[in-house]
Amino acid sequence: MTLRRVVLLRHGQTDYNVAGRMQGHIDSQLTEEGREQALRAAPVLGAMPFDRIVSSDLTRAVDTANTIADVLGLPVKLDTRLRETHLGEWQGRRVDEVEVDYPGQIAEWRGDPRWTPPGGESRVDVVRRSLPVVEEIDADLAEEPGAQSLLIVAHGGMIGGLVSGLLDLPEAVWPIIGGMGNCKWAVVARRADHPRWRLSGYNIGVTT
Repeated sequence: MTLRRVVLLRHGQTDYNVAGRMQGHIDSQLTEEGREQALRAAPVLGAMPFDRIVSSDLTRAVDTANTIADVLGLPVKLDTRLRETHLGEWQGRRVDEVEVDYPGQIAEWRGDPRWTPPGGESRVDVVRRSLPVVEEIDADLAEEPGAQSLLIVAHGGMIGGLVSGLLDLPEAVWPIIGGMGNCKWAVVARRADHPRWRLSGYNIGVTT
């Protein structure tokens, strides 16, 4: 056990966020405000010691991660396993549009982490693919004396799921982990003498 703290940062605002459209694996772009959000968050996160930065490979996360990495002076490693939930046939659509064609299914999806959008993946699937990223880095950092802290830059749905997985919450209560604002972050931490992760903060960010 090496890692003592994991900070999970959601990307900045995108053009799809502004339009109210569900992104999933669509490679949307940061807006000017999204880039400004990353710039405002960078000095706050830059004041924290990090040993590694790993990011989803989708552009909105990569551009956010690179802004933070410029302050930290660390390279960014990309990992496809940190992508947002694949939303299948819902990707690119607004919630109200999905509700017309798939009545009641948005509520099913939000309330049941095993529920899968047509052609997509469930939150359980997302956690299964993303949790090993933390476990592998934890093992890798064991070769670096003193290394303790990881920054993950990714997506709101993926972060909510990964936090639930790290905390080892029962799947039935995963929906209590709420949404996250653009360029806001969650923190999970653990003691050196105990392997259990604990939630230290959620939806933290710079006020404007």
